[in-house]
Amino acid sequence: MAKGYFRKDAPMSESRYYVTTPIYYVNDEAHIGHAYTTTLADVLMRYHRIMGEETFFLTGLDEHGQKVQQAAEKLGISPQEHCDRMAPRFQELWAKMGIQPDDFVRTTQARHQQIVTQILQNIWDKGLIYDATYEGWYEVSEERFLTDKEIEEKGYTPESPEITFIKEKNYFFKMSQFQDWLIEHIQSHPDFIRPESRRNEILGFLRQPLGDLCISRPKSRLSWGIELPFDRDYVTYVWFDALINYISVPLARGGTEELQKWWPHSVHLIGKDILTTHCVYWPTMLKAAGYEPPKTILAHGWWLIDAAKMSKSKGNVVKPLELMDKYGIDAFRYFLMRDMSLGADSNFSEKALVDRINSDLANDFGNLLNRTINLLKRNFEGVIPAPAEKGELELELETLAHTTIKQVREWVLDYKLHAALEETLQLVRRANKYMEQTAPWKTAKTDLPRTGTILWHVLEIFRLAAALLAPVIPGKINDLLEQLGLQETDLKLSWGVLPAGTQTHEPRVLFPRQEFIQEEKKMENTVTEAPVTQAPPAQASAPAAPAPANEDQIGTNLIGIEDFGKVELRVAQIAEAERVPKTDKLMRLIVDLGTEQRQIVAGIAAHYSPEQLLGKKVIVVANLKPAKLRGLESRGMLLAAKNETQFSILTVLDDVAPGARVS
Repeated sequence: MAKGYFRKDAPMSESRYYVTTPIYYVNDEAHIGHAYTTTLADVLMRYHRIMGEETFFLTGLDEHGQKVQQAAEKLGISPQEHCDRMAPRFQELWAKMGIQPDDFVRTTQARHQQIVTQILQNIWDKGLIYDATYEGWYEVSEERFLTDKEIEEKGYTPESPEITFIKEKNYFFKMSQFQDWLIEHIQSHPDFIRPESRRNEILGFLRQPLGDLCISRPKSRLSWGIELPFDRDYVTYVWFDALINYISVPLARGGTEELQKWWPHSVHLIGKDILTTHCVYWPTMLKAAGYEPPKTILAHGWWLIDAAKMSKSKGNVVKPLELMDKYGIDAFRYFLMRDMSLGADSNFSEKALVDRINSDLANDFGNLLNRTINLLKRNFEGVIPAPAEKGELELELETLAHTTIKQVREWVLDYKLHAALEETLQLVRRANKYMEQTAPWKTAKTDLPRTGTILWHVLEIFRLAAALLAPVIPGKINDLLEQLGLQETDLKLSWGVLPAGTQTHEPRVLFPRQEFIQEEKKMENTVTEAPVTQAPPAQASAPAAPAPANEDQIGTNLIGIEDFGKVELRVAQIAEAERVPKTDKLMRLIVDLGTEQRQIVAGIAAHYSPEQLLGKKVIVVANLKPAKLRGLESRGMLLAAKNETQFSILTVLDDVAPGARVS
């Protein structure tokens, strides 16, 4: 992993960034959802660090609750021993993925339990906790009581084994007293809950009366938890315990001063399935205890398989270790950040992972690097030359570099990492185009100083792209620095840093092209040989039918120029894009044709997110008869190229105005 430039003791400004993940349930097996959230936190931490901010990154494990107690009983060991056995799996996975948290909390640690006990006592002393007899349906897997509405939504009946009816005394937090305050806080702090759709979801939830929260479990039913300081016969409800980790760690590390240092800059990354606990329970708990809410709670979507959420029962859980071993750690990190638009769900497939590796990393990034270093080796003995006089193309590259730095920063601050990565890759693609325009393999024969200028500018683009990509692919950026003979201190977010006279080294492939092989399901029955039968005699009067054309065979189904002339192809710019509800393939687009805007419904949602498409120039068939798809009128068709492993919308190289005719 990258050191130096990302050192934790590097000098920082007064600006700070405190990022957290949920603490994961110790019994869980790590899956792509865990890997995504934790990688996202690590990447954001690294981006903010290279922007000069002091950062703190916290993750950890939730180790209390009924499921842990039951699992330990089955194994005949104590719950603590069970947790001690399970915890290293997560820590080892994060280390393997290059994830570098500043602290790893476990809720069984004494430092955490002491803070939880203090907060419980604090809220009890304020008269905001009371005891009462409660009866209702209890969901064992989630370790909480369900409302009648939740029971209906989950499809449970009194006979469902997932729930049991319980009547018992418990302790309740007066959460209802803070409903009006919470609504006002959400409305006056637009960045408190992101994205806006989740903010609206919580405001909708708060339109109904907010009940009080049961925060205890009797030891007679559950003993594995933090004991209530005001009643030793009860332990704390697992969510009340777990949420406090976000402040217990800073408090344990340095008391109130440490908390005040980080808490105003706190960002919680969560999945949308734990939205209510973080956006309703947690801020009201903090308010009751005398603390401010976190700065931002950012809820991302789910990774889906065939438009369905991953679950053990469906057998569709993606295991990150297997994918990393197969395709590489940095390639996997890049895919997670590039193919999820924060707030939206994203479809996972191994084929999509392979396509992303090949298109962005192997083709755009890797190939150009190898070509450039080989040209340098052939013409300058591998030494980076000093640039000579700049021309118009070089000035254009420099301007684009400054624009890219600024835009990537804006995307990162807006939590649109997929857009930040696309912006960076656009810079690399522009360098590729610059190589084609300037043809250094030709100028090397007649004008070596000009060739040196060209290669310096391409390598400077690579150096800058490396700085922008280092938070996502730190290991490969270290390899890149070695090939270019550079130091981590050369990864500055500014133009003109590349030191002339540096000796580069033998090029190595950073990202090998990958091949996706669809695994066939094994036959359950033995294949038997079919009996051979004699074919009937051919009918002499019947001419043989022509064989169907193979779509991969070029030059079949010939047409005349007059047929091609009937197709009106136009350049269009995508003004709006959104997924069509209840489909995993269709995208509704509004495209600008210069003189008018049209709606087109295209089957591209499995390959692109709406954010990737906005502003893109595309080629459309403008005179296609209107058709209806899922009740939406489509007036045109996008052109795209595809084969067994790739899919790409057709576009134009230069800035062509919308409405231009393609011929």
